[in-house]
Amino acid sequence: MSYTYESYDVIVVGAGHAGCEAVLAAARLGHKTLMFTVSVDSIALMPCNPNIGGTSKGHLVREIDALGGEMGKNIDRTFIQSKMLNASKGPAVHSLRAQADKQAYSREMRKVLEAEPNVVIKQGEVAEILVSEDETAEGGIPAITGIMTTSKAIYPAKCVILCTGTYLRARCIYGDVEQFTGPNGLMAANALTASLLSLGIRLRRFKTGTPARIDGNSIDFSKLTPQYGDETIVPFSFTNKAEDLERDQVPCYLTYTNETTHQIIRENIDRSPLYSGKIQGTGPRYCPSIEDKVMRFADKDRHQVFLEPEGLYTNEIYVDGMSSSMPEDVQIRMYRSVPGLEHANIVRNAYAIEYDCIDATQLKESLEFQNISGLFAAGQFNGSSGYEEAGAQGLIAGINAALKIENRDPLILSRSDGYIGVLIDDLVTKETMEPYRMMTSRAEYRLLLRQDNADLRLTKYGYEVGLIPEERYQAVEEKRRLIKEEEDRLEEVKVGGSAAIQSFLEKYGSPLLKTAVCLADLIRRPELTYDQLAEIDPDRPLLDDDVREQININIKYKGYLEREFRQVEQFQKLESRKIPTGIDFESIANIRKEARQKLAHIKPETVGQASRISGVSPADISVLIVYLQQYARDQERNQKNG
Repeated sequence: MSYTYESYDVIVVGAGHAGCEAVLAAARLGHKTLMFTVSVDSIALMPCNPNIGGTSKGHLVREIDALGGEMGKNIDRTFIQSKMLNASKGPAVHSLRAQADKQAYSREMRKVLEAEPNVVIKQGEVAEILVSEDETAEGGIPAITGIMTTSKAIYPAKCVILCTGTYLRARCIYGDVEQFTGPNGLMAANALTASLLSLGIRLRRFKTGTPARIDGNSIDFSKLTPQYGDETIVPFSFTNKAEDLERDQVPCYLTYTNETTHQIIRENIDRSPLYSGKIQGTGPRYCPSIEDKVMRFADKDRHQVFLEPEGLYTNEIYVDGMSSSMPEDVQIRMYRSVPGLEHANIVRNAYAIEYDCIDATQLKESLEFQNISGLFAAGQFNGSSGYEEAGAQGLIAGINAALKIENRDPLILSRSDGYIGVLIDDLVTKETMEPYRMMTSRAEYRLLLRQDNADLRLTKYGYEVGLIPEERYQAVEEKRRLIKEEEDRLEEVKVGGSAAIQSFLEKYGSPLLKTAVCLADLIRRPELTYDQLAEIDPDRPLLDDDVREQININIKYKGYLEREFRQVEQFQKLESRKIPTGIDFESIANIRKEARQKLAHIKPETVGQASRISGVSPADISVLIVYLQQYARDQERNQKNG
């Protein structure tokens, strides 16, 4: 028989990276929050790659931190190697990446959760989402009342956030071996799918994979190329300073597959579940298995393989670049064909994992379901891939669940606000038919949305919702003031062709001056930087590294930044045009049938969002704008007439 347990403001289902951020956000905003997990030992688990950040993903972590999330702080506490990727390229694509001690990362996040007064952690499996047709929200849709576990315990709640990751009806596969477990052999969550389907939620079946882990004692490191971290640490969290994070770092190692590796794969490709049809789920295009790489890129004679330590207190090495679902005997031969791995002992076999997730176009931009009030979703359950994408969604879902309880407007980041805005908009607007991975190319305004200025862009939002304390917010505003003040000074201070100035320019291979110029003009020269100009600028103030970095970028890329700002202004005109709830898109004449169907399916909240739906043309948007204008006039007239 079922029985009712104590009630909560927010219940979060899942304890991965999305679940952790969701729980902490809701709890820190003052709401009693319950976290359900199939295993308390899986909190903030890294079942795949042992790192945080990377290309575009580093941007997400910085943005999570700027909004008041925990991921950046936790990786700063637990990294064993830190490296800035793409440092030789422009600042828009600089991306911080840190190798984590996996056990420490999970352990430290659990400490943070257990120390939060409003958080309760419960090991158990959620079987049913409970809704009431009576307690309906505006629009007459069902509203969340709580959840029920497999033990028939009912937990009433005002909001529920689903962060099930890769556990929902999970199936791990390699070769002919099929195990109905979650990642790393943990228990799968098999009961909830039926409840979701009964609520009319559209599900999909996605797949991801992970490589083998190898005993480091069996690797010949003399045949590998070491990959070291950066000497100067750049923190993920804006609350940390580089000098506070100095520590000994461990190297990673680079090696390559070869023709022998590829031949082993080709000869056994019929035994791969990916090619035999045994795996039905759709895998990530941008993170293919090694068998996919070999078959799809037949012209490549080798592929990079990075060997990454899983922590300071284990010999396990993660074989990045060789995820696979090949049979065990093939895996042994395949890995041992790689230089340095000739005698490798596999600790954990590579495997593919299938799991249930949703069609995220059922969600609002707030990550709340359109047709169930108080039910939110985040992370890989929404069809994304990656710890960072999950954490970003979890944070937004946790914030918006808390704001909903408080009857406040949701926090919705636009595509011009941050990578988090791009990520969520893509998920809820564009039908994602494969696991979604964040990339810098997805952001239209990536010069504005750099990882280095995430605090200047987003801290105000974290402060407004209540996750950023006053002191931190004021520090960011002071940083903004210092940057502006110094930029103005540099535009005003002029230098001429004195011997000292000409000698300085000659030293850095910069053209000599014929007329006086301002210091900002010198910074705009590609061969010069703000820091270098210290030699000829005795009156400059003493400023922190991060302030000087912003000054240099803002001045050097001023023309490009101004152009993107103008583009954002045009973009925001469409984003500010709200579409009233309840619009019958199917009844709008002069919009093409395909566009009407897509609009009715996705239910965009703004004209801007509608314009990004595949199958909706600019002509359709023009008709929609005219319709909305007439709709507004009709509504106003009806109100006047009583």
